[in-house]
Amino acid sequence: MVNRKKNLLRLGIHQVSHDHPMRLTIPRPKPIIISYQARPSINFPAYLPDEPFLSFGMESSTLKNYYNILGQCAAMKKLYDNIEKVAHSPNATVLILGESGTGKELVARAIHNASANASEPFVEINCTTLPDNLLETELFGYEKGAYTDAKQMKRGLLELADGGSFFLDEIGDLNIQLQAKLLKVLDEQVFRRVGGVENIRVTIRIVAATNRDLFDLVQKQLFREDLYYRLDVITIKVPPLRERDIDIIMLAEHFRVLANKEHGRNVRGFSEQSKEMLLRYPWPGNVRELKNRVERAVLLNETSVVDPDDLNLGAGHIVKNYPVRVNAVDKLEINIPSHGISFEELEKAVIRQVMDIAKGNVSKAARLLKLSRETMRYRIKKYGMNGIDDD
Repeated sequence: MVNRKKNLLRLGIHQVSHDHPMRLTIPRPKPIIISYQARPSINFPAYLPDEPFLSFGMESSTLKNYYNILGQCAAMKKLYDNIEKVAHSPNATVLILGESGTGKELVARAIHNASANASEPFVEINCTTLPDNLLETELFGYEKGAYTDAKQMKRGLLELADGGSFFLDEIGDLNIQLQAKLLKVLDEQVFRRVGGVENIRVTIRIVAATNRDLFDLVQKQLFREDLYYRLDVITIKVPPLRERDIDIIMLAEHFRVLANKEHGRNVRGFSEQSKEMLLRYPWPGNVRELKNRVERAVLLNETSVVDPDDLNLGAGHIVKNYPVRVNAVDKLEINIPSHGISFEELEKAVIRQVMDIAKGNVSKAARLLKLSRETMRYRIKKYGMNGIDDD
């Protein structure tokens, strides 16, 4: 019996069920995560537990936590399904599209952690953080003597990612010369260190992300067409926060709890007026902006309940980010009226005019406003309008 236990321990099996002698508990290997930027590395288990919270004036609720991505609206469930499908194709290149602040990096990490290569390295770099010459040496490494200060050989991040995943954030900002070298890596999984003559072969999954329109950059000759089509093998779109109505309040509550813990505060929830404002605001900065706004509100709050003034989401700020104005006859213009306008009036007029353009077609109106059909239906019902669902 003693020898049997020792053999099991050698195999990494730490527990045998006494009720079921053949049922073994084998620990899942922890993923290796390498981050170029100065931030703590986090090892995520296969499925993180759902995130519970108590909301002032609300019942206990649960926010779906998928590899550290929070959300449970239809758009997020579709995102989780797409991640699962992509994760099971370990060598497929993935392009993640989404506005700034939507969580593209979290999606890249989730793809890695949901894959069979979760125990291999996850290496990332932001293409906007370094000048071009330094970015090249970070990506490919260099040989001793490659330039004046190259006293010894250095392995690049692509080499360190061998066997795992390499995440290129903001790839739309990569310069043309480096785009050509990256294309070779994608096509042949081969590269050379700066100053080197030997090919280095790696087996990696390339995941890239951008908030820019790559096709538009191709048309302007700022992005290589061949690289664009090579990256566009599998595309995952991360929904903006304004299309995630049912997640907004739950995310705000989640960030409130985090801010309370971090700053030693005891803010108990959001007033009804604050919740209405959170739902109406278009969130140009997405989840990142929501987190920062809630943290600010928690820090400045003096009544234990977040009021609209604590959030600082004024109509002027909204119009500044979305420069649309509604005049007396509900026509869209660019300038802001001197007397101001409430966001509810602005939203209602926009919905009405888009529905006119779409001739009452809800699906077409939703596409024009870049909203989900579910969200568009909610807005139409809210303002007592009528629409048809046929495409």
